[in-house]
Formats: sequence, structure tokens, C-alpha cells
Amino acid sequence: MRVFVTGATGALGRHLVPGLVAAGHEVTATTRSPGKVAGLREAGADPVVVDGLDRDAVIAAVEAAEPEVIVHQMTALADMRSLRRVDQAFAATNELRTRGTDNLLAAAARVGTRRIVAQGHNFVYARTGGPVKTEEDPRDPSPVRSAARAMAAIRYVDETVPRSAREGIVLRYGTFYGQGASEPMLEGVRKRQVPIVGGGTGVWSFIETADAATATQAAIERAAPGAYNIVDSDPAPVAEWLPYLAQVAGAKPPMRMPAWLARPLAGEFVVEQMTNARGSSNEKARKDLGWEPRYPSWREGFRAWVAG
Repeated sequence: MRVFVTGATGALGRHLVPGLVAAGHEVTATTRSPGKVAGLREAGADPVVVDGLDRDAVIAAVEAAEPEVIVHQMTALADMRSLRRVDQAFAATNELRTRGTDNLLAAAARVGTRRIVAQGHNFVYARTGGPVKTEEDPRDPSPVRSAARAMAAIRYVDETVPRSAREGIVLRYGTFYGQGASEPMLEGVRKRQVPIVGGGTGVWSFIETADAATATQAAIERAAPGAYNIVDSDPAPVAEWLPYLAQVAGAKPPMRMPAWLARPLAGEFVVEQMTNARGSSNEKARKDLGWEPRYPSWREGFRAWVAG
């Protein structure tokens, strides 16, 4: 198939593009940086330099490629170090998830591309009810105020792509880890700058970036329209996974901090994720996509990541 991959040099794209090429797909891969063109070409893709917020340029690039599938992986998170002010940290990504999504949908309509596979997130789920969510569970009606715009942008992709594309697919990824994905978190754990907040009862679902890429490729090739949780098989509370990450990283155990103290220091969003987050089930993706993560648990995945 002819596949148009945006955000192709990101943490996931750097695995996805070579995988698609190896499977025999014709890949057009976009980047905002001319300095990354050579790497995309070496990976076997046809590189295009384009700003996802430039509507005319996006449409022109898609018209030239005539793809059968568009993959929306555009973010601007490479230098993000703090989640204290989420809406500020995610401002550029919010634009890519709203205006950028609209640009890709307009390009798809112009060219007749039926299938769009877009990056979502499991942050979309309500922080009520059971600890592990399926794709049928309700979305969060009341996100944290400091993250309201970021959560609205995630929800925009989640709602707009399935509604507007003829074959719209949203992949609700868990928290990425792996080379190039979560180095600030690992650095913070090693410096004991990532405490367990409250009881550490928030449940997280992780996904290693290469595993996320194989799931994305499976969705490109054979997913029915709709939403899929792309996570490993081991959702776990912060109080379980954070000490383990510190241990395999050779760090001292994480400190503990009450929620009231963490709020002014780390922000309400971080406190909510540490104490009230919900994990996700990957049963639908494993069954419908025929996909199995190489690292079914963050336990073996964290060990491989830290080992480098």
C-alpha cells in the first residue's frame, strides 16, 4: 500500500517507517526538519518536509503521494520536561491534534484516501469506576483544569477521525517508554525527583515504542474502523511500577510525598495521574489486530530499556 506517515521522525515513527518499508509498503514520510530528510531516505521512505499546520502544504504533499492510508503521528513533545502546566507544555501539540487533524482530513477528502490512522491516548478515559478501561468505557467529562485544552485536543482526535474519515482509526496509546521516548522520566527517577504521590494508587498502562509501532502497522494493514487501546498486558499502580523502575535503573527508592504538597510543586495533573489514573485493556487490539507486544509487561520492558 501507499502509506503517508506524518511525524515520521518521532519516537514511534522511527520504528514504524522501517517496519512498513520492510513489509513492502510505499512510504512517504514527513518531517518539519530538513536535517532529518537523509535519515528518512536511508530508512527507505520518500521524505517530505512539511509543517502540519500549513494546510496548503499538507494538501499538496498528500496530493503528490496519493496515499491509500494516512498515519497521523504529529506531536511536538521532544523537549518537554515538566507537566506542571500541561496546557502550556502541550500548546504546539494541541494545535497539531486539532488544526493538524483538520488539515489531514481535508487532504484525505481531496485525494480520496479512505483510511486514516491517528495517534490518541488512554488519558481520554474517565477517572471513575474500575481500574482498567476498555474501548467501550466513557471518556472523561471533567479533565483537570490545568490540562483542559490538552485533554480536549486528545478528545478532538478521538471523536473527529472516526466520524470524518471513511475508515477512521484511533489508537489510544499508553505511556510511551523506550529509547528516545521517556529519557526525562528515567533521568528524574535516577535523581529521585519522581516521588510516589499520595498512596501511588493511580493505575498506568505502558507501551514500549517499538511495540507501539508494530501495533500501528497492524492497524494500518487490517484494523476495522474505531478505537483501539495500544498498551501492554500489565496495567499497574504507581506504587508498584515506580519503585521497580528505580531498582532496575540502579537508583534509590523513590521518595513519598503527600498530595497536598505535590499539587503546588508538580501540578494537579501529575497528582491526578499518580493517585487517580485508570489503566487500559489491550484485549481488543490483541484479538482484532492479531497483535502481541514483544514486552507484555513493563517489567521486562523497563529492564531492556534501561540496559540500552
